[in-house]
Amino acid sequence: MDIDDILREIDPASNSVPQGTRDLQALTRRWVAERSAPELLEYAESSPRSTCGKPSVADACRWPLDGLFERVNERIKRQIEKVEDMTGDMDPKTNFALIVIQTELERYKFLVRSFLRVRMAKIDKHTLHYLSSQPLRDRLSPTELAYATRHQALLHNHYLSSFLASFPQQLQNLNDTAGNVSMIDAPDLDAAVFVRMLRDRDVHARGTDADNTLPAENGDVLILRWASARPLVEDGDAELV
Repeated sequence: MDIDDILREIDPASNSVPQGTRDLQALTRRWVAERSAPELLEYAESSPRSTCGKPSVADACRWPLDGLFERVNERIKRQIEKVEDMTGDMDPKTNFALIVIQTELERYKFLVRSFLRVRMAKIDKHTLHYLSSQPLRDRLSPTELAYATRHQALLHNHYLSSFLASFPQQLQNLNDTAGNVSMIDAPDLDAAVFVRMLRDRDVHARGTDADNTLPAENGDVLILRWASARPLVEDGDAELV
């Protein structure tokens, strides 16, 4: 074990960890969080807070920084070009290295594809919800926002041509809220999620009969309603697992 391994065990966010490794860790955490959360998470986050001059372990587990996917896509592009350059080399050592590079490349591509598919599924299921207000629209990337807008327009036109056109004008809106009943289908914020604590703190959780506040320590795994877990995740005090 060298000094880099020791530093990595003490502080995974230390500067000894290469940028590519940190990006892969951030992408993996983001993928797990997106799959676990019942609603769409922010596409990009600003730089995490740091109180000691370098990122803490908890800060390293926050959602990734702006530019993460740009760096990942650029790395994938470079790896594809490298694979193409090495393909014609018949040296056994080079071929073994090519297999390793291709394996790593497929891991990156799987994470990116799976992450985007999860987000697309959430957008398809609750399109009107994410287009209903500016804070919710801000969670989408520019490409996702364009997709959601076009998707909803096509869906509305299809409904109009199929059956909505025969309804009275006041009944043709898909976002009607008459009678305090909204037609916009929203994610279930009471869905249960598992979170791993990254800092010691008191956790306030809403229960069926009564709310409760319990002390939690770093490393504890809790099951909470997403509405109670979301502030912990957003503050960097916990991560979804």
